[in-house]
Amino acid sequence: MSDWVPTTCMRCAVGCGHAHREVDIGYGVDVARGDASHPVNQGLACARGLEESKDPDGEWLTRPLVRKDGALRQTTWDVALSRAVEGLRSAHDRDPDEVAILGSGQQTNEAAYLLGKLARGGFGTRRYDANTTLCMASAVTAYYEAFGSDAPPCTYDDIDAADRHVIWGANPAVAHPVMFRWIRRAADAEDVEIVVVDPVRSETAENAERHVAPEPGKDLALARAVLARLVETDRLDREFIETATDGFEDLVASLPNAASAAREAGVDANEVELLADALSRRALIYWGMGVNQHVQGTETARALIDLTLATGNVRPGAGPFSLTGQANSMGTRICSSKGSWPGQRPFEDPDHRRAVADHWGVPVERLPDDSGPDPVGILEAEPESVWTVATNPAAGMPEADAARERLEDAFLVAQDAFHTETTALADVVLPAATWGESDGTTTNMERTISRVRAATDVPRGVRSDLEIVATIGSALFPDLIADRSPDPEAVFDEFAELTAGTLADCSGITYDRLEEVHAVRWPAPDAESAGGYRYHEGDSWSFPTASGNAIFSTGRQEALPEPTDESYPLTLTTAREADGYNTGIRSRGDETASEGPCARINPETVEAHADLVGNDRVAVVSRRASVTVRIDPDEGVPEGMVWLPIHHPSTNRLTLPDRDPNSGEPHFKQCAVRLVAPESSSEAAVETAARADD
Repeated sequence: MSDWVPTTCMRCAVGCGHAHREVDIGYGVDVARGDASHPVNQGLACARGLEESKDPDGEWLTRPLVRKDGALRQTTWDVALSRAVEGLRSAHDRDPDEVAILGSGQQTNEAAYLLGKLARGGFGTRRYDANTTLCMASAVTAYYEAFGSDAPPCTYDDIDAADRHVIWGANPAVAHPVMFRWIRRAADAEDVEIVVVDPVRSETAENAERHVAPEPGKDLALARAVLARLVETDRLDREFIETATDGFEDLVASLPNAASAAREAGVDANEVELLADALSRRALIYWGMGVNQHVQGTETARALIDLTLATGNVRPGAGPFSLTGQANSMGTRICSSKGSWPGQRPFEDPDHRRAVADHWGVPVERLPDDSGPDPVGILEAEPESVWTVATNPAAGMPEADAARERLEDAFLVAQDAFHTETTALADVVLPAATWGESDGTTTNMERTISRVRAATDVPRGVRSDLEIVATIGSALFPDLIADRSPDPEAVFDEFAELTAGTLADCSGITYDRLEEVHAVRWPAPDAESAGGYRYHEGDSWSFPTASGNAIFSTGRQEALPEPTDESYPLTLTTAREADGYNTGIRSRGDETASEGPCARINPETVEAHADLVGNDRVAVVSRRASVTVRIDPDEGVPEGMVWLPIHHPSTNRLTLPDRDPNSGEPHFKQCAVRLVAPESSSEAAVETAARADD
């Protein structure tokens, strides 16, 4: 019987320690369990994390593929890599920006770092994203604008100390079940409550003491109503505001009265008071994709941070806590060279740019001088060549039909562990190792780095992300990447050294240290230190902004980009489902995908459209596409709304390409739709296509 191998779960960003054991014969993980010695979860684990680690659904990729005569055919690694290198080189020779690279929060820190190094320091392309722009960019931008640095100031240690847990536009009972167990346990204490803000009565709301349901997309109006109520009733931390913040008077001048803001948000005064009372106590505000994935996602996240600033809730036991989606989204933020250079070195600072160039040994003029477009903009520019790594833009992008057309037109290299909607379009498919098969590190949402270890070998036709990136990089840019099969520890040491002295200093973290203590939270500038609550020490605060103070905002609620009307009278929203993550590749088979998504619709809305329903099916039509769905009548979904799982490959055929002008994050959460009979859906699709052509 094989030994237990300690590792870290890569399903979500909680970062639970796992122990995996290899099958006795062949390849694969036989048993997965929580690791009681890991300081993050101390043995707790969710069923989905364990199941997806050892026995995921989906079609595994085990051999490289190349497209020949219109079909993908098995080939050797030499042929596949040669074809990939040739296509990428051809595009780069014409223009570095003709190469687009889309990475992922499913990679290890090491693979993400090396991919970013290759994208920026080798190709020199601006068209590069680490995939976190699709889920976390609004929170990232809000943190930078308010505090001067990215990442939550609070940690998991603060959960037990809070008096109120305000969960806003997130569903951790489904998306982060182990973390929600901690929150639920903390709320069992006397006079501690969970308050949920969500238009839908989610699984989290079902387990909360209070639920506030604003109109879809009106979270900013609600946050400003609560701010106004706090000001009107003088429940403010005046000392903190005066000594540690800037811009409060401008914020107050921008506020409407609480009653009018409440009406705009679609809630009553009692619900505004409920939230104001919660923020008057020691409170943690958690938020997720319901806030971030909005054209005003950054301004809404800023308003939630404003609530913590106005009440002095930026201290241990309180604060603004964005809930990260992908497992290693935080890692890609600090190491992948997307929104900043490694360690949060700013793109616009020429000294940091030169430091990175010197560290990599490349001419500084090769490095882009800005972080480049968002992923939607990358594909809208129709690059000649696209390389995707552990991501599925053909299903995960908004207005997915248009995204697929652009991917089909490009020379597409798709690197993944599973067959996806993107690999189906590719010219070259490179099979990569996945959880339980890879070595490296990952970073969870509270800034904690821990090891990822392989518990099993892989089939001969599969290679690690790190090796694939290094092999392509060394073929194209041997001056930058010399080793075709680098040691993950050496890559981590290179990354950590580059962060020395930065806001996200990881230079005190080594594999030896992680072997001894399992996990270390950054910033960790030396071998003895580890990060705790940020910006607060003793009785004082210090923020890495120009003034040293945190900064209030003045965003105002604006109209939705696509409001309902007579032709499209219903609002579509998208969210996580219990058995899915990312685009659901690990949790759905071909049969599930072909059945169409399951739409949760209020029974009254179903009844109002009863003449369109056939065999519990109906077609949902937006201005972009038509999708036939199975109906799940659900009173937790408000009347006039259609809820679809963001993981299903058909869902984003309906959604909007509009995005937040500050962060570039797409507006996945609200668009206008109507219902039609399933047999009429093809006619509706033709109508939609004609409208798009006009």
